Amino acid sequence: MKGCELTPWMVRQAYTVGVFPMAERDGEIFWYEPRRRALFPIEGVHLSRSMQKFMRRMPFRISFDRAFEEVMRSCLRPVDNWLSEDIIRVFTQIHHDGWAHSCEVWNGPNLVGGVYGVAIGTCFSAESMFHRETNASKVALWAMIEQCRHLGFKMFDAQILNPHLESLGAFEMPQSEYLRNVTDLIADPTPWSHSRTWDFYGEQRVQMPSF
Repeated sequence: MKGCELTPWMVRQAYTVGVFPMAERDGEIFWYEPRRRALFPIEGVHLSRSMQKFMRRMPFRISFDRAFEEVMRSCLRPVDNWLSEDIIRVFTQIHHDGWAHSCEVWNGPNLVGGVYGVAIGTCFSAESMFHRETNASKVALWAMIEQCRHLGFKMFDAQILNPHLESLGAFEMPQSEYLRNVTDLIADPTPWSHSRTWDFYGEQRVQMPSF
C-alpha cells in the first residue's frame, strides 16, 4: 500500500491481529507477520555482570514521552531501514492520541538512546531502539519494561528475535500462541493504552535496581 494511505486506525487493527507495518525503500508499506514472536519477560531484562556494574553508577537520566518523534527519527538507519516519513507521521499521531510511547535516555542535554512502541490493552509492542553512547539502548529497554510492568502490562512484545535481544533475555513463541495471548490482553486498559484522556509525561518514574 502507499505510505500516504496508512492511518492510526489501520495500525491499531493490525496490532490486534499480530501484524505490523514495514516500509520499503520506495516508501511502499507492507504488513509483516513473523512465524515466531520475540518477547521479553515482563519481570525485566537480563543484565550481565558488567551491565549491572554500569547501572550502579548510572550516568544517564531517563524520561518517558519527552521526545517521541526524535526517538523515532533516531532509529532511522542508513541501510536495512524499515521506517519511512509516513510511518513516522502516523506513529507520531498515535503518540499524540495517547497509545504510542517512548523512553528517552539523556546524557546531560543530549539524547543518547531510546526505544518506542505502541500499547494495545496490556500488551506493549516495542518497535525499535537506538543508541549514541555505549549501553544507552539497553538502559532504555530496561527502563521501558520496568515502566510497563509498573503500569500493569502483562506482555512485552519485541517482534523479531535477534542475538542482541536474546542476550538480554528475549525468547520466542509461535505466532499462533502469541495471538491467543493478545486476544485475551487487548481488552484490558492501562494508563498507556487508551486514547487521550489523561496526561503522563513522567521522568525517572522507575526505581533504579540494587544489585
